Amino acid sequence: MKIWKLVSGILSIILSLFVVFQSMFAGMANALDGNGEISGTAGLFVAVFMLAAGIVSIVVRNSEKKGGDRALIVLFLLAAVLGYTLSGSFTDLKIWATWCLICGILSFISMRKKS
Repeated sequence: MKIWKLVSGILSIILSLFVVFQSMFAGMANALDGNGEISGTAGLFVAVFMLAAGIVSIVVRNSEKKGGDRALIVLFLLAAVLGYTLSGSFTDLKIWATWCLICGILSFISMRKKS
């Protein structure tokens, strides 16, 4: 699981940068359309949670304690819930939420293996 934490951390950091730029454009499109959606703002929050989870994942990959895995579960699942519930017409946000959900589940499995 150490290699998974390193790889998912790096990928989450890279993807979060992509999500930030994509969310800025989605937010601008929402503002120009005047449709009242908040998917661009939700995408920014998802990107922040992904970035934080990616950093935590890299930092705690060699830890034998469960606290880092618990933090990863919370961060990734918060990002997934926000992504699924507030995506609106920004359907790409569901893809990033799925990535976060997969990482959250794998963090839970990692925590259970340490028992």
